[in-house]
Amino acid sequence: MKGVVLAGGLGTRLLPLTRVTNKHLLPVYNKPMIFYPIQTLVDAGIKDIMIVTGGNNAGEFLRLLGNGEDFGLKEIHYTYQKGEGGIAQALALAEHFVGKDKVVVILGDNFVQGTIRKAVEDFERQPEGAKIFLKEVNNPQEFGVAELSGDKVVNIVEKPSVPISNLAVIGIYLYDNAVFEICKTLKPSARGELEITDVNNAYIQRGTMTFEVLQGWWADCGSFEALFRSNSLVAAENGVRF
Repeated sequence: MKGVVLAGGLGTRLLPLTRVTNKHLLPVYNKPMIFYPIQTLVDAGIKDIMIVTGGNNAGEFLRLLGNGEDFGLKEIHYTYQKGEGGIAQALALAEHFVGKDKVVVILGDNFVQGTIRKAVEDFERQPEGAKIFLKEVNNPQEFGVAELSGDKVVNIVEKPSVPISNLAVIGIYLYDNAVFEICKTLKPSARGELEITDVNNAYIQRGTMTFEVLQGWWADCGSFEALFRSNSLVAAENGVRF
C-alpha cells in the first residue's frame, strides 16, 4: 500500500499568508500543516509516501521534510504539479510511484482525530475498488455530499444547493490502481479542473465503492475560519485551552 499527500495549489483563500509560502507549510499549533497528514499515513502503517506539491515554494518541502526522518521513514518521494488542475490531476502524477499497488490519498490540509489504520487494513482485504470516509457536518453544501441507500453510496454531489444528506466526503481516499485509468477518462469541470468527485462516482457506478463514517473530529484548512478551528482542535488535543 502506497501513500500520497496532495499539497499543491496556490492557497488563494489564505492570502496574504500564502504569498510567502505554500499553504501546507503554515503552522497548525506546534507543527507545520503537512506534518499531520503524513503522520496519519505513518500511523496507518504506510511507509512508502509521495508528496505532490507545486507553486513557487516546492523546494521548501524538501528542506523541511528531507527523507522523512522525523516520521521514522527511510525516504519520501516528491513530484511537482504545474498550476491548479484539480485533485484528480494531482493524483495522476503519482501513477508511476503507485504502480500496481493500492493507494491511500490524503489532502495536505486535512486532519482527523485518531487513526485510520483499521479502515486501511479493511481496504487491503477489499478485492477491488475504493473506500471513502464520510463525516456528519452542519454545512454540507460546502462539500461533496454522499447519498446513501442502505449500506451503499449511490451518488456524490459536489457542493449541492440542497444537500440530500449531511454526510460530507472528507479528504482521505483509498483506491486500487484502476484509479489512474479513471483519471484519464475525466473531463475538466466548469472550473477547469479534474474533480475527485468524478473519480469517486466512477467507482460508485462500478459498484466497488465502500465507505466508513469517521469517528472523532475532522478539519481542513481551506479558509481562515477552518485554519483557526484546526489550530484550536489540535491545541485541545495537546491539553491547551484558550
